[in-house]
Order: sequence, then structure tokens, then C-alpha cells
Amino acid sequence: MSDSARGVLLRFAPMIYGPTVLFAIGEGAVVPLIPVVANRMGADLALSGLIASMLVIGQVCGNLPAGWVVARAGERLTMAGAGTLALLGVIALVFAPNLTVFTIAVFVIGFCAAAFGLARHAFMTTRVPFSFRARALSLLGGSFRFGMFVGPFAAALLLGITGSESSAVWCFAVCLVACVLLVLLGPDPERELASEGAASAASAARAEFAGGVEDTGEAVTGRIGLPVDGSKARPDGIFRTMVTYRRVLSRLGVAAALLAAVRSARQVVLPIWGLSIGLDAHTISLVVGVAGGIDFALFYASGQVMDRFGRLWAALPAMVLMGVGFLALGATHDVPNASMWFAMLAAVIGVGNGLSSGILMTLGADLAPQREPAAFLGSWRTLTDSGGAVAPLLFSGLAAVVTLGAATAAIGVIGLLGALGFLRWIPRFVRR
Repeated sequence: MSDSARGVLLRFAPMIYGPTVLFAIGEGAVVPLIPVVANRMGADLALSGLIASMLVIGQVCGNLPAGWVVARAGERLTMAGAGTLALLGVIALVFAPNLTVFTIAVFVIGFCAAAFGLARHAFMTTRVPFSFRARALSLLGGSFRFGMFVGPFAAALLLGITGSESSAVWCFAVCLVACVLLVLLGPDPERELASEGAASAASAARAEFAGGVEDTGEAVTGRIGLPVDGSKARPDGIFRTMVTYRRVLSRLGVAAALLAAVRSARQVVLPIWGLSIGLDAHTISLVVGVAGGIDFALFYASGQVMDRFGRLWAALPAMVLMGVGFLALGATHDVPNASMWFAMLAAVIGVGNGLSSGILMTLGADLAPQREPAAFLGSWRTLTDSGGAVAPLLFSGLAAVVTLGAATAAIGVIGLLGALGFLRWIPRFVRR
């Protein structure tokens, strides 16, 4: 990484990367316990699963309102407000008198997670130079993955010490307090980089004008139409932005949603597949853990590839590896050494997932209008989060109607369709 890139990313650490790790550690500590607590409060297994899914539903529902808030209140205040509201949701988890309040609290936490994530995304979109944008966003994705990896272990440690699930919930509360304080009291890189960002934008606009780039009205880059003087127009509304960018959202946005779907399905398919071939919980955890370790190890490599060679060189191999991995896994249920194939293909899928780290955020940042990205990013993240929310339901439904192998292969087909979408639309909408 160049000195300038390292310097900028270090300035982002107190406001962006640090709060991301804290939020993710707390969320990772609580997420596995939500269905457990719901079950102890009287919910059956099906209702417990539904209550746990409210976290994802809240995240999907929160993206569009978060885009509106970020466009008007700014990234810093939105992050602080989302952290504060999430803290109230966490306190409600501890003192919820019934399942209705508990469910609402889970939904609020998911809603705030969407606002927090979109504010970070919008901030990075407007402040990180294009030359190392993918590395910056891959590092952001890696920070979140690290927190979600550490969180369950922190919860297990606290449960072992206290014997109470509420200790993990209070851990989330402490993380949120630290997160909000870091955002509000830490150094503000937005002010430090404001003049640099304006100068970079003006230079880019002049270069595009000098090069004779034609503005076709399509979202080939976020910098087209940016005023050279850095003036700030009134933010476009959410729905107006969706109409304006309907072409890119309905094409490249759908391909991105397919990537999110395959990623999300992976977390459900691998444990269920291990159970179906007769593996015990320890072995399944080991295989999934190794695959997750491979995934985490590659998060920064993804950003390096995207910055050096282009977005397609990370997106396409990632989708092909995951698509082929799921297709092959679907054909190995009854073959000899099925457990060996399970471990090998889980690793292949982990490599693909690792190479995809930061891709969705990077593509969203590339396509968003640089002057006011929040409304577009709200639409973009709603699409991708919806893909992630629907995939486990689709897999479960197919497994119930047909076979587990066919349902797993269907996830592979989704991955390959997404690869074709990226191959077709990234060169059209995203310039090097």
C-alpha cells in the first residue's frame, strides 16, 4: 500500500474501522443467543427462528430510511444516532416483559445496523480516492468479519463465567457505548479530508471534461456531474434516485443481490449438509471454521485485486468458485468419502467468499453519485440485503420440496447466473 493510502486509512481507523469492529463484536455475541432466549421466553422452535430472522428483516427495512437520514443529517450523526438507538434496543432485550417487546427490540437492532452500515459506506464513498477504494472497503468488510468471528467466542467466555445469556447482551451494550463515544469524540477525518476530497473531485471532473467523456445518463461512474466547485445541491429523494438509476439497479444490482444470496446461503447449507451426511457437531464446526478462516484470510487480497486489475477480476472468480462449489457439493451426498468432498468443497466455497470481500460495497461506491451517494446506496443495499434474506428461505423450501442435493445445486446455479451478470454488466457500468 502506498504511503498516502496508509495515511488515509489510518485516519479512518478511529471513526470507521474501530466502531465497525466494536459493533460487530457485540452483534456477533448476541446473534446466536436470540433464538435461545426467545425459546426460554416461551417461543417454540419455529417462532424462535422467526424472531431471529427479524434482525435481517430490520436490516432490509432500514436501508432506504437510512439513505434519507444520511443525506440530510450526515454520516457522523447517523452513526452516532444508530448506535444510541441500538443501545436502547439492546436494553429492551434484557428487560423485555414478553415476546412482542423482544421481537421489536431485535427488529430495531437490525434497523440500526443498516443505518450504521450505510453511513460508513457513504462516508467511504465520498472520502476514499478511487485508486485504493477497493482496499479500503475490503478492510471495512474484514473489520466486520473479524468482529463477527470474535463475538461468539466472547459470548461463550461470558456465558462460562456468569452462566447467564444477559451477560452477552450487556457485552453488546458496552460495545455500543464505546462505539458511539469513538464516533463522537474521536478525530473527524471528514473535516481533515474535506479539502483533499474537493480538490480530487475537481481534478477528476476536469480530466473527464478534457478527455471528452460523454455523459449518457447511465451510472458508469459516481463522478459524472459532480460540480467542480464542490457546491452541494439539495439531496435527491430515495424514490427519485431509484427511478434515475433504475437501469443499473435492475442489471448490476440484481447480479450483486445474487452474490449476497450465495453468501448468505452458505451459512445455512454447509451445517445442514454436514448433518445430512452423518457428521457430528464437532466435525461440522471444524470444517465450517476452517472455511471461515480461509474466507477471513483473503479479505484484503480481494481489495488488492480489485484496485490493481479491476472489479471484475475479483467478482467473477468469486462467483464461479462458489457456484461450482455448490454445484459439485450437491452431487456428492451419496458418493464414497462424502465427508472428504464436503471439507474440500467447503474450502473452495470459502476461497470464493474471501475473494468477494468488499465487492458489494466497492461496486456500490463506484456507481453512486459522488456528491450525494446516500440515497443510491440505500437502494443498492436494500437489493443486496434482500438477496441475502431470501436465499436461506429459498434453500429451505427447495430442500423440503425436492432433495437437499437439488437445493444445494440450485444455489450453485444462482452463483453462476450472478457470474454471468457480473461479466455482462461490470464492464458496461464500472470504468477502470
